[in-house]
Amino acid sequence: MRILTLAVLIAGFATLIAVPAGLQAREPAKNIVITPYITSPLEGDPSRVVRLTTVLVPAGDATPFHRHPGDQWEMVQEGEITYTVKGEEPKVLKAGDVVYIPRGTVHRNQNLSGQPVRTVELMIVDKDKPHTEPVN
Repeated sequence: MRILTLAVLIAGFATLIAVPAGLQAREPAKNIVITPYITSPLEGDPSRVVRLTTVLVPAGDATPFHRHPGDQWEMVQEGEITYTVKGEEPKVLKAGDVVYIPRGTVHRNQNLSGQPVRTVELMIVDKDKPHTEPVN
């Protein structure tokens, strides 16, 4: 158990080092682990970038309500997440489910299950803006 805990801590620390400084300050500061795979200019539109990440949300953890300056597609790889658009009924997304989140949509993800959840997120966002903006 100690080895597993140490491995998780090392992996989490390594992920924080790998995340660009602008994202570290903007993403939830909980136990959520964001692993970036691709950040690239959008071909034909240098004002936007494409980001591909995985997000690991431990059991009981959540993102605050937030929005993005662009479009987002989220697919659940493992587990289940409760996805809520502010002012709407929550939706439980399970492994294989995909949701499209249009630019500026105020939303959050909550892991209300007893197991970790992993999602893959593809975003096309404005280049020089923070990728995530918290919203009350």
